[in-house]
Amino acid sequence: MENRGKMAGKKAVSGGKSSDSRAGKRRDRNKRVGARVPELGDYLIVTDTDETEKNYFEGLRDSIPAELKDRLVIKVEKARTVELVKKALEMTGQESQYRIPWIVFDRDQVKDIDEIIYTAEKSGVGAGWSNPCFEIWMYAYFGEMPVIMESYTCCDRFAEKFEKVTGQKYSKNDRDIYRKLVGAGDEKNAIRIAERSHKRCTENGKKKPSEMWPACRVHRLVEEIVVKLASKTI
Repeated sequence: MENRGKMAGKKAVSGGKSSDSRAGKRRDRNKRVGARVPELGDYLIVTDTDETEKNYFEGLRDSIPAELKDRLVIKVEKARTVELVKKALEMTGQESQYRIPWIVFDRDQVKDIDEIIYTAEKSGVGAGWSNPCFEIWMYAYFGEMPVIMESYTCCDRFAEKFEKVTGQKYSKNDRDIYRKLVGAGDEKNAIRIAERSHKRCTENGKKKPSEMWPACRVHRLVEEIVVKLASKTI
């Protein structure tokens, strides 16, 4: 009986050491993971489309110089419009200390755009919206954001502008759209134009994103990323 008690005691001690060892390994693993945190930002972009916005931001991601790809990360995901904020928060999860979540969508036929934007910003999620559609932001690459209220009209007129400037047909599923915009347009000027257009809307008494057209806030996300990249490539 006494020997069995001693042996049980030894097992208990041994078990404690094993537990401590596992905890130590977890701490070491966490340190290793922490060391891989992208210093310029880990961006999570959730959009409600498989085409234009997704292709644009995947193109921006692919344009990052090889030497900076582990220092600024862009992950693009899709969700239904009404679940954009929920998906962004769920995917941020335990990585909320360093992940930078954004949702990207346009007004189009979305009736509760103002509520979605309010919920996002209140939850710490950036809202990169466009009104009437994402094409109004891409229009700015070519030096203007024309006053267009309807998304279908905006898409048609942008397609005409795109073909005139690039000599190519515009397609919403063009995976190379970002490179073409940067190559044929002026990104810095596009950001300035978008900022001026938004300011003009507020000066005219338009307070809700649903009332602001032409306008967007997606340029703020683009600006944030390209400025960070430029600071490391000079």
